[in-house]
Amino acid sequence: MATGLTDFDAVLFDLDGTLIDTAPDMVAVLQLMQADHGRDPVSYEFGRSNVSNGAIGLLSIAFPDREIVPNSPLHVEYLERYAERICVDSTLFDGLDLLLEALEGGDRPWGIVTNKPERYTSRLLEALGLHERSAATVSGDTLPERKPHPAPMLHACEIASIDPQRTLYVGDAARDIEAGRAAGMRTIAALYGYITADDDPEGWGADHAAADTAELKQLVLKAVSLSS
Repeated sequence: MATGLTDFDAVLFDLDGTLIDTAPDMVAVLQLMQADHGRDPVSYEFGRSNVSNGAIGLLSIAFPDREIVPNSPLHVEYLERYAERICVDSTLFDGLDLLLEALEGGDRPWGIVTNKPERYTSRLLEALGLHERSAATVSGDTLPERKPHPAPMLHACEIASIDPQRTLYVGDAARDIEAGRAAGMRTIAALYGYITADDDPEGWGADHAAADTAELKQLVLKAVSLSS
C-alpha cells in the first residue's frame, strides 16, 4: 500500500461499514426473518461481516437453500422490514462525528457514494442529521451504474464541484477501492468495516488502510492538511 497521502481537498465515504454502523439494524431484521421462517438465526458477527453485500448478500447466507434475486419474495420481505427500522440502533462509527466536524470546520467537503438504494440512504442520513451536511450523496440507484463502476464517484465530484484527483475515497469493500481507483481518486480501506473472513483487503489495491476509526481520522486529516 502506498504512503504519503497529502494535498487533498475533499473526502468521499462509503456508507454501510465505513461511515455508519448499520449492522445492528440490518442483522436484526435478518435474524427476525429467520426466526419467523423457522430458521436458526445466523450469529451477529457472521451477519455483520456480510452487511456490505446488501440485502441480497445477507439473505443468501440466511437462506442458502433459496434462490435470492432482486424482488423475490424474501428480498421484498426483508426490504419492507428494514424500512420499519432503518435507524433504530444504527449510528456513526465511533469518532467519525469528530472527523466530519473537522472537515466542515476546515472547509473540506465530504460526501457519500453508496450502493444502498436512495430511499434507505436518505432516510438514514436524515435520521442521523447528516443529510444536509453531505456535499454530495450518490446512492445505488442514482445512476444506471453502481460501484465498482466509477460513474457514481465522478457524479459525486460533479455535484460537490471537486476534482477526483484531489479527492480521497474511503470504503470497506473491494468494489469501493476499485471504483475509487477507476475514478482517479486515492483510496483508504476501512479495515474496521464489514469484511468477510475469506476476503483479502491487502489485495484490494488501496493506497492506505485504517485499522480503526482513530487511524482513519489521523490519515484523513493529514491528507487534507488539517493536521500536522
